[in-house]
Amino acid sequence: MAERISFTLHELVATVDAFADARLRGTYGISIGDFIYLATIADQQPLDLTSLARCLMVTKAAVSKRMPHLAQAGWVRTSNGPGRRILVGLTDAGASLVERAGGELDAEFMGLFDDPRLIDTGVDRAVLARQLEVLTELVREKETP
Repeated sequence: MAERISFTLHELVATVDAFADARLRGTYGISIGDFIYLATIADQQPLDLTSLARCLMVTKAAVSKRMPHLAQAGWVRTSNGPGRRILVGLTDAGASLVERAGGELDAEFMGLFDDPRLIDTGVDRAVLARQLEVLTELVREKETP
């Protein structure tokens, strides 16, 4: 698969997600899917359901369907916004979960850069992070009509 960058990137993302899901479920009892919702809310809060759906690249119906589960778990709260908008934000428990779990996942992934197999390739964390940001921007530009 190394000859096709699209497959290699997909394999990396799928592997990272599977690892993160297993770690989050085992330590915090939350799936990667729920965690991504919470992390997105943490980054953008407060935001309305339509904006959250846009950030997550899912439908508003999908977001609305997941909100009761996240609220029942004590991680999110909703409130009425201007007009008929429903705003969503994190509870203290949700914010704490995102901070702790996100920090641990970041540490796990950053620790990979200390592996001699990666050190020997000359990969620089900061440079790679910037390259991935630019690559993401370039792909987004391609999808915009």
